[in-house]
Amino acid sequence: MNKKGPEDSIPSPGGPATTPVPLKAIPVRHYGRYVSAVVALALLAAIVSAFAGGRINWGAIPDYFFDDRILSGMGQTLLLTFLSMAIGIVGGILLAVMRLSKNPVTSSIAWFYIWFFRGTPVLVQLMVWFNLGLVFEYINLGPIYKDYWSVFMTPLLTALLGLGLNEAAYMAEICRAGLLAVDEGQTEASHALGMTHAKTLRRVVIPQAMRVIVPPTGNEVINMLKTTSLVSAVQFAELLRQAQDIGQTSGAAVEMLFLAATWYLILTTLFSIGQFYLERYYGRGSSRALPLTPFQKVKANLASLGNRAGAMR
Repeated sequence: MNKKGPEDSIPSPGGPATTPVPLKAIPVRHYGRYVSAVVALALLAAIVSAFAGGRINWGAIPDYFFDDRILSGMGQTLLLTFLSMAIGIVGGILLAVMRLSKNPVTSSIAWFYIWFFRGTPVLVQLMVWFNLGLVFEYINLGPIYKDYWSVFMTPLLTALLGLGLNEAAYMAEICRAGLLAVDEGQTEASHALGMTHAKTLRRVVIPQAMRVIVPPTGNEVINMLKTTSLVSAVQFAELLRQAQDIGQTSGAAVEMLFLAATWYLILTTLFSIGQFYLERYYGRGSSRALPLTPFQKVKANLASLGNRAGAMR
């Protein structure tokens, strides 16, 4: 009897085609993931247990959650956030143009402004504006305005100057980076087509720069929302200040801080959703496919789970 070699199992080129045997893929088990998940859940359970066992009156939080003073403070927080960001964006654009200017005087002034306001804490700037009445008794703007400094420098104006001027320094660098990210060939090509400098900025440079400017600006808005809590030190009645006042009168100081933190989380979540859709809008054309929205991600994950369940049957 002749023995068959391994070459006998290989079909000849003209022979019948053989059906391939499907391979069964065995997933690799990552035991480290299971261990890290167990450790994370144990730490989370320990933290929850510690807070649950503390002397915290959790019922006080829903009692004051929609209190008129809390809602009023939240409104003041949103107003201060938008006004301060408006000052910061306008000032940032002006400073960015000054930094990019070939005039050494304007460029140096913009550099010094950015260096000073980025180098000093926001709380220090707020306290300086608030206490300038100790140095200047009057403010005299000639025929326009003249009054006592303490009357002129209200808590709202102190907060706007402290937050808005500081934000302008950061927005200047963001705007400058966005403008520099656009290739100079875009501007040269626009000028070659006969477009003016203003039209080139409006229709060519700025739309492309927005892809770079929008993401950090969204982060700055969220950061500004949280930074407004510092103005409670200058007696401005925003969300944190109102929560602290309620906590002192009700005896639930810690509970009111938790309440304020909850409202900050809600507001930052809403702002983050708006930032996502704004980035998605300005990201058109930069990639082949836009990122999925949260609802589209949930739908895709559910479809994937359904396909896996059907394959296992």
